[in-house]
Amino acid sequence: MAKTLTLKAQIREQTGSKPAARVRQENKIPAVVYGHKEEPLSISIDSHDFNEAVHHGRRLLDVKVKSRKETVIIKDLQYDHLGREIIHADLMRVSATERVKVEVPIELKGTAKGTQQGGIVEEHLDHLEVECKVTEIPDRIVIRVTELDIGENIHAADVELPDGVKLITDPDALIAACHIVAAAKSTEEAEEELPAAPEVIGEPETPEGAEEETK
Repeated sequence: MAKTLTLKAQIREQTGSKPAARVRQENKIPAVVYGHKEEPLSISIDSHDFNEAVHHGRRLLDVKVKSRKETVIIKDLQYDHLGREIIHADLMRVSATERVKVEVPIELKGTAKGTQQGGIVEEHLDHLEVECKVTEIPDRIVIRVTELDIGENIHAADVELPDGVKLITDPDALIAACHIVAAAKSTEEAEEELPAAPEVIGEPETPEGAEEETK
C-alpha cells in the first residue's frame, strides 16, 4: 500500500521552457502542485530523490517547501524524447481521507500451464485504473498466470483487487492471453503458395508472306 515519503522542494520564481531547462541543469526536476481549489505552486525537487521515489513505486508524497508541507500524489510525469529521464512532474494535493483515481502497474507472476505445451503468454495491458483512498493505493497489482492454458485469457474483471479498491478500467479489457505462435513457413512452402506467373503475350508473329502483301 501507499507509503508517505517527504521530499524537500524549492519554489520556482520563474516558469517557462528556459527557466525549466536551467532547473534541470542543477539536477532538479521542475514540478507543479495543484488541486483543492488552491493556487498552483511551481516548485523544483531534487532529481535523484524524486527518481528514487518513482523507481520504488511511491505514489503518495509529502512535499516540504520552507515550513509548508503538502501531501500530494504523482498525477503525471513527462519524460524526455528517449523516454528515460523525467523532465516534469504534476503533483495533485490530496487529503488522507479522500478517494482518488490512479493507474497502478500490473505484474504477471508464475509460469503459465500453456507454456509447457508450446504456448506463450502475451501481455496486452501493463496497468489498471482503480479508485481508492490515497492511503491505500497499491504499489502494484500482482496477477498469477500459473493456471493460464492455451486459448485462455485474463480480463480486468478477473483480477482480485484489495479491499477498498474499485476497478475503473473496462472490465472486458484484455490483460494477458496464452496462445501458440504460428510456425514460420519454409521457403519451399512459401513458393508453392505463390500464384502462378501469368502467361506473357508477346507481339503476334507476322505470317509468312504478309510483309510482301503490304508492299
